[in-house]
Amino acid sequence: MIEARFQHRLGGFTLDVDLRLPSNGITVLFGPSGCGKTTLLRCLSGLTRPQRGHLRLPHLPHLPHLPFGERPAEVWQSDAHCLPPHQRAIGLVFQEASLFPHLSVQGNLDYGLQRIPTLQRSTGQRTLAQAIELLGIGALLQRLPDTLSGGERQRVAMARALATAPRLLLMDEPLAALDAARKAELLPFLDRLHRELTLPIVYVTHALPELMRLADHVVLLDQGRVRAQGSLTEMLTQLDSPLAQDEAAGVVLPCRVGSRDEAYHLLRLDFDGGHLWTRDDGQTLGSPQRVRVAARDVSISVDEPTPSSISQAWPGVLQALAPDAHPSQQLALVRVGGVQLISRITRRSAERLALIAGQQVWVQVKSVALVS
Repeated sequence: MIEARFQHRLGGFTLDVDLRLPSNGITVLFGPSGCGKTTLLRCLSGLTRPQRGHLRLPHLPHLPHLPFGERPAEVWQSDAHCLPPHQRAIGLVFQEASLFPHLSVQGNLDYGLQRIPTLQRSTGQRTLAQAIELLGIGALLQRLPDTLSGGERQRVAMARALATAPRLLLMDEPLAALDAARKAELLPFLDRLHRELTLPIVYVTHALPELMRLADHVVLLDQGRVRAQGSLTEMLTQLDSPLAQDEAAGVVLPCRVGSRDEAYHLLRLDFDGGHLWTRDDGQTLGSPQRVRVAARDVSISVDEPTPSSISQAWPGVLQALAPDAHPSQQLALVRVGGVQLISRITRRSAERLALIAGQQVWVQVKSVALVS
């Protein structure tokens, strides 16, 4: 577990956070512009030194250590000391790739290797070789940055950050400067990093679709303070959370590909307590998948639905009702088997159906979307 506590005043803004972040997977810092996401990331990196701070990483013996006295540099900041950025085993990826225009892709990657001590250079080379393969940039190594697309430049920037064999990878809205096509190009590579790298990643975004696709852990920031933090499932199903109040609200179900219907080009995705069908895009049988179920695509009935074009219907238990962002609507949380779904319905429908917590209901799902 990564322990991070920072207090930092900048003009009229104050960052005051106390975090426990997982030591593996992706933690997403989420919130509106100006809430402190980038300031927190800069404190983690050492680029900003807060007035008060504590940062401790767990001991990871299989990774290179940083010099600090005669012991591993587990505590990067305390009241007594603060390691500068170049002494922290971090990788940094910003909105802009910031590649050296006069160097080839290979030259930019080699620059990343130069940041680490000579005795650890072989570890960095192995990490870089893995990053080149995961990010699919092997064919780009002799090209100059101005011949690359925006998505390709960001993939090179990620590989350069990984070349330092970091203990912590920090990513500050790496998709923000890309158009929709380039984002779609880059997201599968982020999925691969997510699946195959065993290091903590802290990822800043204000885009809910990115959070749903990538996050394992979520930290909601508001005016420099932590409003809530927890697993992706926990955060998406808190009805009073900004995530649930968002127009794109919904849940992400962990599924596995159970079978395929070749006649209709469909996949059966199994989750804890049921299964659903979606279009077959060639996913491997047995492979894990994330499936986004939008609240607007979930309807509620007190009776078993009659056959219709909406073929996905399951019995469940209504767990809670809460006001939505607009006074005409409500959010309903329903447990189906071992998962929870959110439905966005009108207040009039909730009153007409006399919905109450604990009630047995049926949910129908119009559509789902694979997000990984």
